[in-house]
Amino acid sequence: MKLHAERIEGTNAIARHGKDGVVVNGITHTTSVVVPWRGTVTTWSAQRFELLSADHFAELAAHEPELVIFGSGQKMRFAPPSCLRALIEKGIGFESMDTAAACRTYNVLLAEGRAVLAALLFEH
Repeated sequence: MKLHAERIEGTNAIARHGKDGVVVNGITHTTSVVVPWRGTVTTWSAQRFELLSADHFAELAAHEPELVIFGSGQKMRFAPPSCLRALIEKGIGFESMDTAAACRTYNVLLAEGRAVLAALLFEH
């Protein structure tokens, strides 16, 4: 689905998403990806939902967002609570949703000027 996000200079808006990836700043990402509100969009080391670990979420906490939006794939799944310690310890909010909803929510929060990070899981 193509999105029409208002891009604030210097931020990373998601322009398009689908079951196989997302387009951010004109670049297509087909593997799991971390999309911070500002800075570099990077590949996320998470490969499969069943293999999620605390290290995957510590990676996200290092960006120090106010909120992490976790896109769990084509269906909504909750990350294991044991994985979220790094986020909880830093007082970072966390929401799980399917990846399509995560992309839309991320763009809305980005347009509001929030320090939001999208962690999008793409399993191939």
